[in-house]
Amino acid sequence: MFGLSELALVLLVFAVILGVRKLPELTRAAGKAARIFKSEARALKTQDAAPGPASGDVVEGKIVGRGDGPRP
Repeated sequence: MFGLSELALVLLVFAVILGVRKLPELTRAAGKAARIFKSEARALKTQDAAPGPASGDVVEGKIVGRGDGPRP
């Protein structure tokens, strides 16, 4: 997508706009956001892989409360 020279130019523009002092804070925040995103994605995967009836399993049950039976 970007070549090395375009990436360097974009980084230079960020450094000029934000100031060199703000860059470590910005990278720290971006790293923290990436870690949170990864941990949440991992949690969703483990939640989806929780044991339970698989899509091919047959679950037997009884229909109740339809009103077909005798009334008291």
